[in-house]
Amino acid sequence: MIPKFREDRTQPVLPVTFAATEKRTHDYVRHCTTNLFAALNVGTGEVIGECKPSRNGKNFLAFLKKAVKPHAGKEIHVVLDNLSTHTTPEVKAWLASNPQVHFHFTPVGSSWINQIETWFGLLTRQSIRRGTFAGVNVLIKQIRDYIDSWNSEAKPFTWTATAEEILAKVRLVQTNIKKLAANNSK
Repeated sequence: MIPKFREDRTQPVLPVTFAATEKRTHDYVRHCTTNLFAALNVGTGEVIGECKPSRNGKNFLAFLKKAVKPHAGKEIHVVLDNLSTHTTPEVKAWLASNPQVHFHFTPVGSSWINQIETWFGLLTRQSIRRGTFAGVNVLIKQIRDYIDSWNSEAKPFTWTATAEEILAKVRLVQTNIKKLAANNSK
């Protein structure tokens, strides 16, 4: 039996045709959400991920333990965003008892530095964005299937920009932000 999925838009998505882009209505019904905890091994490109119903310190710590277990006895550097789930008392206590694990937090507005964010973008564009998911289990299966497919041919990301090029863009953005702030204060 093939399951029948509810349409999440008021009208069906119209496909891409010659000289016309995909068309879809602006309104939709969100049938489900999940929280994906994921870790990217920057040396191999492999991703481990786990979906949980909530994003809290307990779920983060359970995932962290699972992520570092295969690397026991090695120095592990974990790059994180600035969510409060990473700094709960339980996580801090575990971190203190595991001195080989080091947390590094990306500066606010600089999540692009964290390579897992690049991978999240790929997951979204290649697997989630155009999907219709009638329930959370369907969404989670889609995510798991994508991770399995990714890992079957995993390769590390390669930076193509030089440090000088990146810093030049940062300086340009800083200059433009200062100009905008000065114009807004007039």
